[in-house]
Amino acid sequence: MNKNLQIKKIRNKLKSNKYSIGTFVQINNADIVEIISSQGYDWIALDLEHGKINYSDLTNLFRSIEINNSIPLVRLGENSEYACKKIMDAGACGLIIPMLKNAEDLQNVINFSLWPPKGRRGVGYARANNYGKSFEYYLKNLSQNPLIIPMIENKEFVSNLEKIIKMKNIDAFFIGPYDLSASLGDPGNFETKTFKNTITYILKICKKYNTPVGIHIVEPNKDELKRKIKSGFQFLAYSLDTVFITKSSELPL
Repeated sequence: MNKNLQIKKIRNKLKSNKYSIGTFVQINNADIVEIISSQGYDWIALDLEHGKINYSDLTNLFRSIEINNSIPLVRLGENSEYACKKIMDAGACGLIIPMLKNAEDLQNVINFSLWPPKGRRGVGYARANNYGKSFEYYLKNLSQNPLIIPMIENKEFVSNLEKIIKMKNIDAFFIGPYDLSASLGDPGNFETKTFKNTITYILKICKKYNTPVGIHIVEPNKDELKRKIKSGFQFLAYSLDTVFITKSSELPL
């Protein structure tokens, strides 16, 4: 699989006002990941924030995604230099970045994730560059251009959005509805006036600066997915493995 080509396809979709759909995985099982990645998603995000996945699991899970021509993304469990280096060296095509409050928080993660001259991630042989065999290709392409997806999940980030959105290297923003609702004072309630007004504001600012924005549709519902696309969301996560399994295994009687 040509990862660089797959990343370009996603970027082209986002830049041309089309949508890109992926999903999240929390279970560290390569078979489950392979089954889900065979369903036609553009990307699969391994959830190191809330899932049961460790750094040592990444290589096998990435392979299970790549054989189906989807690309592996990772939601960080911590926004540290060590985490970014381990994940990117393992072969991630991009990062979904939680726990952000301001531009400085985001810039640090970007710096940790990119090789010089754009960032300050350590340079060396790793799986990402085929242990040196594809060093030059990786240097010119993926080392400088992974997908960077900052999460919007607290009111402080929302208040700084118009400043943050002007930063370089951002491909799309991604709303975490549960954490955002919690930050607004009512966890899990997406029907409050405050939550709805915040979503409207985010969409307005992203449209003003022609920047794609996405959201996580946690409960699998095709009609809700269509509504979100119609509302202007472009980078969409459709549910996650644990919810897929829970829903499909419910006792029918």
